[in-house]
Amino acid sequence: MIDKKYYVYLLKCRDDSLYCGYTINLEKRVATHNNKTGAKYTRARTPVESVYYEIFNTKSESFKKRMCYKKFK
Repeated sequence: MIDKKYYVYLLKCRDDSLYCGYTINLEKRVATHNNKTGAKYTRARTPVESVYYEIFNTKSESFKKRMCYKKFK
């Protein structure tokens, strides 16, 4: 059985703003943001770069952490 890992990540956008998200494939998700097919927020702010991430064992854990980061905005 393959264990899924869930990533909560912070991206630094072209305008120096930060975007927080979660995914199961960090490399692919960052590429999606840079191809302008990711979140609406990042489409106008490419290129983006990953500046921080954490790995979790469950989607629930990752979602809770993501919500904590969003409260700091």
